[in-house]
Amino acid sequence: MTDQDQPIQRKIRSFVMRAARMTDGQKKSLDDNWAKYGLTLADGHLDLASTFNRASDVVLEIGFGMGDSFVDMAIAAPEKDFIGIEVHLPGIGRMLNRTEKEQVPNIRCYKEDAVEILQQCIADGSLATVQLFFPDPWHKKRHNKRRIVQPEFAQLVRQKLKVGGIFHMATDWENYAEHMFEVMEAAEGYENSSGKGNYTEGRPAHRPVTKFEKRGQKLGHGVWDLIYQKQS
Repeated sequence: MTDQDQPIQRKIRSFVMRAARMTDGQKKSLDDNWAKYGLTLADGHLDLASTFNRASDVVLEIGFGMGDSFVDMAIAAPEKDFIGIEVHLPGIGRMLNRTEKEQVPNIRCYKEDAVEILQQCIADGSLATVQLFFPDPWHKKRHNKRRIVQPEFAQLVRQKLKVGGIFHMATDWENYAEHMFEVMEAAEGYENSSGKGNYTEGRPAHRPVTKFEKRGQKLGHGVWDLIYQKQS
């Protein structure tokens, strides 16, 4: 077994399961639609072609929040299939409600730890894109170790991407952008799509602006996108 094949030891989680107050509509949506769109860790290895009934490029998004931009992307790219991972149940309920209401067939969802899903359910070399937009910045210095973007995580993502696949991150915390940048510039097997030493200039057209992002922009927050391609 190579170092890359060794599972990441999860001693520190990058998220906290906060108390989630769901509306009646969100709860009903989760109850009614999970069987159709939901995936579970207990199911083990995911056969993508069987799951979506076709062979396609698959985009995996970690932490889609309330889900509007996630659904927007799936609608805008019907030729691709989208897997979302989120632990915030109100967001999952809202996302599933819209997915069912607008009949978006190219979406599936997990409601469990993203690292465990990547390790146990996603085949190596199977993903076209991994997206990580506005993850918890854990901005207090003593909490920085909880940030999901770490060298081990970068290599886990690389393991799951196809050669030529994309790891796309975005944050509105400059310190976290600098942290992501430091990790990814040093990460083996990746190439910065904007050239070594550069952030992506402007918001890529395929990434919708979220309500969270708009709120941050009104407060004067910047936004940093980082896009890296798997080379090997």
